[in-house]
Amino acid sequence: MHITPVVSIVDDDSAVRVALGSLIRSLGWHARMYESAEEFLSSGQAAHTACLISDIRMPGMSGIEIHERLHAQGHTPATIFISAYPTPALQAKAVSNGALVLLQKPYQAATLTHWLSVALGNS
Repeated sequence: MHITPVVSIVDDDSAVRVALGSLIRSLGWHARMYESAEEFLSSGQAAHTACLISDIRMPGMSGIEIHERLHAQGHTPATIFISAYPTPALQAKAVSNGALVLLQKPYQAATLTHWLSVALGNS
């Protein structure tokens, strides 16, 4: 039986969440959307997430903190970070913590699609 991967999107910007969700569904994957790290972590869906796409800067817990919390709990979804304000130090921290990539907003749909394929083992 084929199980469609779940991509969880965590971003406090609703327009970004909706756009990402639409793109992911158009590619044939399931998308779950959360407006905060806390909402995602309390959803009980971390264990079912094959790929996490998260903004870095959000009110409350940051994307880096979500990733660290998930790893501490034994969940290791492939992670794609997005940020309007990437810095070399932030890039280094994200990748050293095991993220696949940190993409700068705005990014091209083709670039995100590539990284989703890498994350979900389709490249």
